[in-house]
Amino acid sequence: MSTIDDIRAGREVVGLAEAAVAEGVGVDALAEAILAGRVAILANRSRRGVVRPVAVGEGLRTKVNANIGASEDASSPEEELRKLDAAVRAGADGVMDLSTGGDLVAMRRALLALCPVPLGTVPVYEAAVRAGAAVEEMTADDLLGVVRRQAEEGVDFQTIHAALTREQAESALASDRLAGIVSRGGALLAAWMVAHDAENPLFERFDEVLEVCRRHDVTISLGDSLRPGALADAGDGLQTREARVLGELVRRCRDAGVQAMVEGPGHVPLHRVASQIRDLKEACDGAPLYVLGPLVVDIAPGYDHITASIGGAAAAAAGADFLCYVTRAEHVCLPDTDDVAEGVIAARIAAHAGDIAKAIPGARDRDDAMSRARKALDWEAQYAFALDHLRPREMRRRAGAEEGACAMCG
Repeated sequence: MSTIDDIRAGREVVGLAEAAVAEGVGVDALAEAILAGRVAILANRSRRGVVRPVAVGEGLRTKVNANIGASEDASSPEEELRKLDAAVRAGADGVMDLSTGGDLVAMRRALLALCPVPLGTVPVYEAAVRAGAAVEEMTADDLLGVVRRQAEEGVDFQTIHAALTREQAESALASDRLAGIVSRGGALLAAWMVAHDAENPLFERFDEVLEVCRRHDVTISLGDSLRPGALADAGDGLQTREARVLGELVRRCRDAGVQAMVEGPGHVPLHRVASQIRDLKEACDGAPLYVLGPLVVDIAPGYDHITASIGGAAAAAAGADFLCYVTRAEHVCLPDTDDVAEGVIAARIAAHAGDIAKAIPGARDRDDAMSRARKALDWEAQYAFALDHLRPREMRRRAGAEEGACAMCG
């Protein structure tokens, strides 16, 4: 059964002690936080002892996720495996497979075999691809079947867009939102509900989703289908109403013994990031918050890893627990391996800045060590303490900088 079931029954949870050591907290304290629903450990039951146990939630180091995935036209399985390697090398704590083309099962199985960190998916993507050109051909059983099969294969967490009800979808489609529905999963389900004049299967049959996820210990990442895709849409009534449903689903997950986290906003003006994070945390009773960005301006295509890092730092400082990276390719094209690596580093900078602001124990130790190394002009130590160990060394080599000199004052 689930991690929550094991803790309640007093059974040993594989990876719990390892996660506690990694976070610098006691095993009992971590277990209590999991039971309270404020922390989740991302590890499918079949991958315990194989995948690195990553704990996400209150009082812990802010984690970083990287999205990869094959498409029909723009990438190959081999390239996505290279992106996986780039993401892990850059320090990603989790990876999501967002494949929408090719052999989806083979791609996912290859990633599961090679991914040392938790792997997540979005089941509605596969269900829609299997339906072909018309998403309306997908059935509710098809969608629930994909949830089940991915859990059986070993996926550690799944984005489940269960908070988008039929009523909300109709309201969103009729609204004057500047960017409309920007969530791919949300848009697919909204189109399906309109075509079938039916409720969202993931909401209507959420108990079945819970049963599957409890059996395989899959963490549910409750998708925010109505997240703002433009600054103008941030904090509107659609987003606020969905947040209430997300809170209700969090409570149902806890009652069922299923670990859950909540996905957060996408595009938010900088001065409103902290309040949106706090409001969503409150609506969802402190559940771990998984945030895309947020992006704090809409006019930076080609530089959105920077835009998201600014918003991500503010979000992490306000209580976000898991930052989904945004690469410079966002809004432009699919990222390449360099984009992936740079996106992870940008998100890690944001997460670390947030940890310092939250006074996570030990968060600033590495910064202080870096400062001492700089004072001593100890370049090897500076390279060792850097988030990216290779780039500063290579930059100084190219510049022909003197080994003992300060880069600024000489």
